[in-house]
Amino acid sequence: MTLLENWWNNPDTQRWLVDRPIQIALILILAAIANWALRHVVKRVVRHMINTPPRLPALGPLRPGEKGEVSTPDPRREARIRTLGSVINSALSLFVWLWAIVAILDQIGVNVAPIIASAGVVGVALGFGAQSLVKDFLSGIFMLIEDQYGVGDTIDVGELSGTVEDVSLRLTTLRDIDGTLWFVRNGEILRIGNFSQGYAIARVDVPIAMDNDIKVAKDAILAAATAVANDDDIKAEILEPPILDGVNSVKVDHMTIRVHMKTKPGKQWYVQREMLARVIPSLSKAGIKPPYAYRRPFNDSESDS
Repeated sequence: MTLLENWWNNPDTQRWLVDRPIQIALILILAAIANWALRHVVKRVVRHMINTPPRLPALGPLRPGEKGEVSTPDPRREARIRTLGSVINSALSLFVWLWAIVAILDQIGVNVAPIIASAGVVGVALGFGAQSLVKDFLSGIFMLIEDQYGVGDTIDVGELSGTVEDVSLRLTTLRDIDGTLWFVRNGEILRIGNFSQGYAIARVDVPIAMDNDIKVAKDAILAAATAVANDDDIKAEILEPPILDGVNSVKVDHMTIRVHMKTKPGKQWYVQREMLARVIPSLSKAGIKPPYAYRRPFNDSESDS
């Protein structure tokens, strides 16, 4: 009995079986509470940002539904905020539990100074080795914050363009006009052209022969564009009436007359095709000749006899 009492009253025994377990348990409890509290704060902030309509262009360019008060939820904005909240939660949890591990190692007598120094060296080495991956993630985070594009947008990223099918912190997935699915690393995107943001311009350049009456040609082109804008099936996609820019360029054997109109984003190509389909018959009816050596009025179907 005396031997057991001596063993129990030994300072080392008290330190390893009582003091340090209690301290380790307190560290774990404190880490769990800190992790829960930080995640709860992030969750509340995310919920507040989702429920509060944006009033100023604080982060990136405004979208059509983000000016002033918004009456309907924006699914893209909500998804963007939730993704950022998830990233912040993961980073905070990693920091808290790494701190807990270091504190526990210190409690059991491990010298943590070399570990911290080694971790710094390893971090630098990993930073150099995985800098492309880090670059991709940072670019993805800023892309989400600034809302540069989202799923469903048609974008141009330099050598290719297409419709965004998926966006993550590391990759952007594009489907081009031929149906090819492209996986683009966010860190490799140096510039982005978004065809689906704000509004778009449907532009048509019409070539005609040099000896045509310019006023008649301009009237015919504008009449065709106006007919498109007033079409019941198309006018919902038009934001402003067509504008005739006039003669845009002059070449050796022809001149080009330009007309354009503002459309909803992503609808410019549809409106452009409709304008082209109506401009040709309108020019033919007005007797405007095409810019070629052997020429007849547009759509002249008369045959030589």
